[in-house]
Amino acid sequence: MTEMVYGTLPLGGGEPILPRWWRTIDKWSLSCVLLLFGVGLLLGLASSPPLAARNGFEPFYYVQKQAIFGSSALLALWITTLMTPQLVRRLAILGFLLAFVGLALLPIFGTDFGKGAVRWYSLGFASVQPSEFLKPGFVVAAAWMMAAAQDLNGPPGRLWSFCLAVAIVAMLAMQPDFGQACLVLFSWGVMYFVAGAPIMLLLILAGGVALAGTVAYNSSEHFARRIDGFLSPDLDPTTQLGYAAGAIQEGGFFGVGVGEGQVKWSLPDAHTDFIIAVAAEEYGLILVLCIIALYTIIVVRSLFRLMRERDPFIRLAGTGLACSFGVQAMINMGVAVRLLPAKGMTLPFVSYGGSSLIAGGIAVGMLLAFTRSRPQGEIGDILLSRGR
Repeated sequence: MTEMVYGTLPLGGGEPILPRWWRTIDKWSLSCVLLLFGVGLLLGLASSPPLAARNGFEPFYYVQKQAIFGSSALLALWITTLMTPQLVRRLAILGFLLAFVGLALLPIFGTDFGKGAVRWYSLGFASVQPSEFLKPGFVVAAAWMMAAAQDLNGPPGRLWSFCLAVAIVAMLAMQPDFGQACLVLFSWGVMYFVAGAPIMLLLILAGGVALAGTVAYNSSEHFARRIDGFLSPDLDPTTQLGYAAGAIQEGGFFGVGVGEGQVKWSLPDAHTDFIIAVAAEEYGLILVLCIIALYTIIVVRSLFRLMRERDPFIRLAGTGLACSFGVQAMINMGVAVRLLPAKGMTLPFVSYGGSSLIAGGIAVGMLLAFTRSRPQGEIGDILLSRGR
């Protein structure tokens, strides 16, 4: 419907698929994704041997698995970038429905792998975390509802998307997985703001989130323990946050040297949640700043390309995906330096994890598909022509 209103033109059919893909893709963002994956393999070589030794595997067992997962993620990314926005929307909504059902059935068939939160399905040879695949699908589904609400006599898509977000947040909080719940709520809020929500309504919603956080603090021992540990003026050096903070301080500007870091022997999640601590200790602030720059380039370039987009669905979905991607990276690094409470969230394309890598590849593939150049004119040209 939005295509009829805003007149998105199809790409010419005469040009071969691959040359057209290369001409229209955001090459800077694609290059940054490849560099992040390379950094993830580099840090995996440093962080995973201690874990492999504890579990009785070969030293680079987890690096090999990350290479397999990462290759699958890059393949999924590339295939997704070849799709039209309409095909991305259809497949994303189908994937969202499957992930939503998977999330709802976790209390019955899921497992916690001894970590205290039921977030995974064990397949024997691997595990699947439905919430990782749910996030990009939810962004696309919510954007579709909000865009439909802008049509004449359109459905109440904003209300529908809000109810859907509340249902997902409630299921994630029951696991408990407050980090993913916050990320889902944040991505919905960003899209709602871009769709034209009044500031007062957003403030009311922020107050509701604060109230829900208070209730969670008083009713969830898991949540309260993490908040208390974050707010405590004294940092126990034997906790995960203590080890991570010590490693970052030890690394300084240039790092202690490749393979010389010690935090990987103390942190059980050095290859996943606290991979940035390994980077800071062995390679120093220089590598950390490079990693931050790569994420920043992807998010900023995507948002600038979306500002020229005429289709409201593409604009909303792309904005939600870009901001969710950037905020997840910011949360992971913020936890490591104790700017945020511990969340149990991976660093996109850098941390180890099959679900995280493959779902991240699909999400960024959607984003790159939405930001491909299309012969449609720019939104500014349309606004100027209407004002004459």
